[in-house]
Amino acid sequence: MSSLRRIYLVRGLVALAWSAAFALVHTPLSSLVIALLVIYPLIDVVATLLDVRAGTLGRKLQVFNTALSGAAAVGLGFAALSGVGPVLFVFGLWAIVSGLAQLVAALRRRGPELGRQWPLLIAGTLSVIAGGSYLPVALGDNPSLTALIMYTAAGGTFFVVQAGILAWKARRARVAA
Repeated sequence: MSSLRRIYLVRGLVALAWSAAFALVHTPLSSLVIALLVIYPLIDVVATLLDVRAGTLGRKLQVFNTALSGAAAVGLGFAALSGVGPVLFVFGLWAIVSGLAQLVAALRRRGPELGRQWPLLIAGTLSVIAGGSYLPVALGDNPSLTALIMYTAAGGTFFVVQAGILAWKARRARVAA
């Protein structure tokens, strides 16, 4: 549980830092913005690989999520060659599928030791909804990457909250023992 708590905490804090950096530079679609866009799914790849290494539940789903996020990083890099709309579309597709994977993982991890996983259930649900909302915007006349700032900040916050819940549960278990 302590390794999962650390993974969630670091994953959340990195997402919050990414969101703050992206907020400062998100327009126009410069080399720095493209690099940040490619880096964001790679953060998920690293966190998922650490999760696999820690031996937590759902290995097949974690392998899928790693491949998905790696493909998203490549897809975002290529989409950036065509502009903001394609980038937002690829990000939206990734948000939908990774949100569904996060929901499944959180449902599998719901239990006494790892908590009810409600922050990650909410985050997965919001990821699916947000990703779905990006698709029509991406196809519209004036797509913008501004929505990604709130998306990544919210996701990071939910990971930090879940880490806090796991820390609280661990502390409570030590006191009870």
